[in-house]
Amino acid sequence: MTKVAIIYDDIYLEHRPEELDPTHPERKERLTCTMNIMKKEKLIERGIVDVIKPRIANEEEILRVHDKEYFEFLKDLDKVGGYVDPDTPAPRGFLKYALFSAGGAIVAGELVVKGEYSRAFALIRPPGHHAGPNRGAGFCYVNNIAIMIEHIRSKWNVKKVAIIDWDAHFGDGTYDIYSGDPNTLYISIHQDPSTAYPGRGFIHEIGEGEAKGTKVCIPVPPGTSDNEYMMIFNEVIEPIIHWFKPDFIAISAGQDCHFSDPITELGVTARGCGEITRRSVEIAKRVCNGKVAVVLEGGYSVSAGLPYANLAVILALAELDISHVVEPNEVYERYGWKRRNNSTEVSRIIKKVKEMVSNYIELS
Repeated sequence: MTKVAIIYDDIYLEHRPEELDPTHPERKERLTCTMNIMKKEKLIERGIVDVIKPRIANEEEILRVHDKEYFEFLKDLDKVGGYVDPDTPAPRGFLKYALFSAGGAIVAGELVVKGEYSRAFALIRPPGHHAGPNRGAGFCYVNNIAIMIEHIRSKWNVKKVAIIDWDAHFGDGTYDIYSGDPNTLYISIHQDPSTAYPGRGFIHEIGEGEAKGTKVCIPVPPGTSDNEYMMIFNEVIEPIIHWFKPDFIAISAGQDCHFSDPITELGVTARGCGEITRRSVEIAKRVCNGKVAVVLEGGYSVSAGLPYANLAVILALAELDISHVVEPNEVYERYGWKRRNNSTEVSRIIKKVKEMVSNYIELS
């Protein structure tokens, strides 16, 4: 077993986009239900996790990723409240929570790169991977995982970083931040962008200039489930990461790939989330001494899916058995119809992805 650092604080529960949008899905229950299942499983008492407090990110850390003009806009908006975009309400005082979210990601990265823990999971909100250099979007204000990566790069000898993003929505903000950076490998598995927000993340989006081929988009059709995700890990993610040889692996864990999620149409189970985490850990042990930092992104099935998926991710990070992590029968009865066997279509997508990136990188 490997002990896992969980970065969490009740301050994350105070962020309330529902003040401006009463039906907004990014709610505090995303974290409270996960903390409840952690308590039920006695993860702290069993010595599986340590809960570590976040800190607030400072302006210097934010400006490594975001334009100063955009950050000034956020500070002005924080005083009056409003919207960053139509999906992203920003009630007065929101910025503190965004900075604590970025700071939680920073703490996760620091703990891993310093060797205090091999694995860390930033259980934070609001999410971040839709926030680009000069914009927020998709419930995101600042890009937590990029702020973490640029912080550890600035303080420690970390050059090459691989990001695995399995949020159901393509992380367009992360892509834009790193589109021209050949030292950042960004691999995203997401729902076909012709059927899902943000309408980007097609196979041909592979980065710019010297970074071409280090951005890998794997759009999958609605209903895609565990077996197809494992195919993708076996045939695309593992060989590309072995070619890239990163110093550090960061994961944007968007559990809205779960089949019960109310705003997506994928078919991954909680155990499937655990399995792709387990594979990520196995890859990390071979290429970067097992160093993995996970940052929570989406996931809006607050009681039926997200807590079980997060539990499976934590146990997989700790290298423990996940076979007992099973959603209640009623979850399958209500949402199981969303799951499909898309293996033929996903095999075709994998072939196209490999053909696209093999012009720029070496695949075994």
